[in-house]
Amino acid sequence: MNKHINIFLSTLTLLFILGCNNNPNRHFELGNWYYEKGLIDEAILEYREVIRLYPNETKLMKREDLELASKAHFNLAIAYSQKGWFEYALKEAETTFNMYPTKENYEMVELLKKRKSLDSIEINSDS
Repeated sequence: MNKHINIFLSTLTLLFILGCNNNPNRHFELGNWYYEKGLIDEAILEYREVIRLYPNETKLMKREDLELASKAHFNLAIAYSQKGWFEYALKEAETTFNMYPTKENYEMVELLKKRKSLDSIEINSDS
């Protein structure tokens, strides 16, 4: 039974990926799906693909595109945190806040700054 479920999920994922093409929304949804399944590396790749599909200059973006891109950066920060990559997570959180300055995005930056400083204290105490 598990074999059939795995085949079904693999087929569903493949169809979803093929349907993504250059659609940031689909990559974002797939990233969320991977994250929910605990597939953090795959989620990271999908969130990065969302970001890649948008222009670097946020002034050129529509509001809904800016929201999705900032959510991708936010989710990427969370995924990096799950991997223990707090330096990268902080960079993504700061990008999120710069793109879309909300209270939630600010709190993420501050939380990651505290986490990063805790890592520094732990490294220094180990020396």
